[in-house]
Amino acid sequence: MRLLVIEDAARLRDTLGKALSRMGHAVDLAVDGEEGDMMGRAAKYDAVVLDRMMPGKDGLVVLRGWRRDGIDTPVLLLTALDGVEEKVRGLSEGADDYLTKPFALAELVARLEALARRRYSQPDPKLKIGPLEIDTAAKAVSRDGEMIPLTAREFSLLEILARRPGQVLNREQIESHLYSELDGPLSNAVDSAICSLRRKVCPPGTPPLIHTRRGLGYVLEA
Repeated sequence: MRLLVIEDAARLRDTLGKALSRMGHAVDLAVDGEEGDMMGRAAKYDAVVLDRMMPGKDGLVVLRGWRRDGIDTPVLLLTALDGVEEKVRGLSEGADDYLTKPFALAELVARLEALARRRYSQPDPKLKIGPLEIDTAAKAVSRDGEMIPLTAREFSLLEILARRPGQVLNREQIESHLYSELDGPLSNAVDSAICSLRRKVCPPGTPPLIHTRRGLGYVLEA
């Protein structure tokens, strides 16, 4: 997933960024509401983690502006305010989910993945493409029942393709979901990543699943 974390507390922001990146997600970090507002408008994210209380432009102001301007990116609101009225207010302003501090990282990740599934109208965490089964919750992949070990980045790439079965994605579209602003991928990074992934999920002698559409991009289909 391509994620945006908007959090003014440096320690929490950096911790979330590192943890989510280790899981293979592309993570952009914003230090306050002003920066987060601009970043959320400039790029397409699978989900946003938005701090409720920040100096200057707080989370609800950012969220309200996005919804008013038609930006429908799923937003998980983070806050130390745990009252029912505050939760209702946040959800009424357009938040898709609400998590109070302190929280467990595993719960945050599970909630973000649930938001992503809803975004792509795929409520089941298990995606099936022909003989390939991808468990987005367990981060596990198997073909014909046999497990396939993937790196975090390879799994993220496969997930990007699997959430859009039969849809051709060009390099720019894949890059926008696979890499953060700071990654700065090489010009052939997507092609190399596809080749590595293809060797693992489509070994010799098996029907291909990742197809190249020359001049257009890549598509996952049985």
